[in-house]
Amino acid sequence: MELVKICVAAFAATYIMTVFSRYVSERFQHIFKEPVVLGLVLSKLAHNKSLNHTSRWEQAVRYLAGLFVVLCYHYIWTHTDIDPTWFCGLIFGIITGLAAIFYWFFLFNYSTASKARFKDYYLPLIVAYVLFALTVIVIYRLFS
Repeated sequence: MELVKICVAAFAATYIMTVFSRYVSERFQHIFKEPVVLGLVLSKLAHNKSLNHTSRWEQAVRYLAGLFVVLCYHYIWTHTDIDPTWFCGLIFGIITGLAAIFYWFFLFNYSTASKARFKDYYLPLIVAYVLFALTVIVIYRLFS
């Protein structure tokens, strides 16, 4: 049952984060969509891959990353005195968002995949990860 909870939380949280990023991208006319940016980076790294093939890789990488993050949360909740509360979700979201900023900063600086203004990407990325973490909390509470 724990594995199902972890997988459902990872899928739902990644999906919610993706929907939020798409909304922000359309609303502010910037590429804030992690899938698009990741696709740009992967297409540069995989020189001879088709765009359709790269899109599948991008989706797989995105959902696997979401699963990895939820596994990290789960490990912390099961091996420490920290419980999956709303406040914990907020703090975990901010911490994960800051880690994601470091990750994307590295990708932007070491690939020529995007000309996006990375500083515009900080706040939406942190908010997306707060939504991610809060979605994980919702799913964990539904399974309690």
